[in-house]
Amino acid sequence: MNRFKVVAMSLALCLLVVGVSTVAQADEWNKQTTVTFTQPVEVPGAGAQVLPAGTYVFKLVDSMTNRHIVRITNADQTHVFTTILAIPNSRLRPTDNTVMTFRERAAGQPEAIRAWFYPGDTYGQEFVYPKSRALALAKVVGEPVLAMPLEEEPTVEALKTVPVEAVTPAGEVVPAAQVVEPETTVASLPQTSSLLPLVGLLGLLSLGVSFTLGAFAKRTV
Repeated sequence: MNRFKVVAMSLALCLLVVGVSTVAQADEWNKQTTVTFTQPVEVPGAGAQVLPAGTYVFKLVDSMTNRHIVRITNADQTHVFTTILAIPNSRLRPTDNTVMTFRERAAGQPEAIRAWFYPGDTYGQEFVYPKSRALALAKVVGEPVLAMPLEEEPTVEALKTVPVEAVTPAGEVVPAAQVVEPETTVASLPQTSSLLPLVGLLGLLSLGVSFTLGAFAKRTV
């Protein structure tokens, strides 16, 4: 009887660990990241949108094969500052920490955010600016900048289908591939977490318990 109680308690502990792991991985899907800027930062949006120094949350709200949609909110996520279109872009090696890259600006001007890399990822989010702002940034930094034709604050649905290109400092339109390296794997943000991995693991645990109980039964006969 004591052995049976031990097995039952072990199974209950395994189920608890599975449940905690499933919850802990939720942030892996949306890449939710809290960052603190010590200086004002320009982000894509209507006009030249500048976030004051402070703490913000970056999070994916949708993810497709060749584009990601990022939302920036305040620290407690009660206010949305902007919803941004991003194109996956690679880096040479992943890091253990969140990395934000910026485009250099003239003295006294806030730096414009360029890309966001989640810890451990080799692909990050290269942000797309409204075309007029992208052209202004391209002239300052001397290189192409990702652009889209939407100038007003777009909806998530609009961002899913809006064409993306790049503009050069001379105002020429070039393919976005001149700025980013296309992602080679399909990325998707599930609308809801799938229970299939959990069901499979529970099945394996059940088989293990069955074999263990069978062995105990043979010993007690």
